[in-house]
Amino acid sequence: MKKNEDVDAAPKKKGALRENIEAIVVAVILALFIRTFVVQAFKIPSGSMKDTLLIGDHILVNKFIYGIKAPFIGKTLIPIENPKRGDIIVFKFPEDPSKDFIKRVIGVPGDVVAIRNKKLFVNGVQNHNPHAIFKDPKVYPAQLQNRDNFGPIKVPPGKLFVMGDNRDYSYDSRFWGFVDIVAVRGKAFIIYWSWDKEDFGVRWGRLGHLLE
Repeated sequence: MKKNEDVDAAPKKKGALRENIEAIVVAVILALFIRTFVVQAFKIPSGSMKDTLLIGDHILVNKFIYGIKAPFIGKTLIPIENPKRGDIIVFKFPEDPSKDFIKRVIGVPGDVVAIRNKKLFVNGVQNHNPHAIFKDPKVYPAQLQNRDNFGPIKVPPGKLFVMGDNRDYSYDSRFWGFVDIVAVRGKAFIIYWSWDKEDFGVRWGRLGHLLE
């Protein structure tokens, strides 16, 4: 009986190994599907979105909200909605598509955007964004740079005008132009982890914070 039991055990072990491999393959496919079409994690590397997002914040981005896109080519297969003013979006940086940038949508197609002495106007109405901060008291004329005085400029079809909430220290549409809507990867919606490398500690109060 001992020999028969050993013979019977071999197929069971092979069956268990196959089940484990199949479970791993299914888990990998599911993870890739979720990352490609539903939600993806990103880490904030710069301070251009302070104080909304801090260096070391880890966020989740909803990739489904703006439609289902074909992998690699970025073409929208099933459109759902376009980014709206105020959305915090992750997109492929126009000057280097291998990099991801995160900014807030200021102007959508057809909007006229202008900045006068740091004051932002959209379609002639001053925009009072409670998340925008200014750290530099200096005001630069338009002849020197576009940071504090810019436009007016109309957002073309299929494009977005974006800015960082840290207005004085953000490299954004004021300097390099518009974002293609097709280059948008998704909308940031929650901070799931935050690490302060300077104080070497977790920012517990930021965990689970919903972004506005």
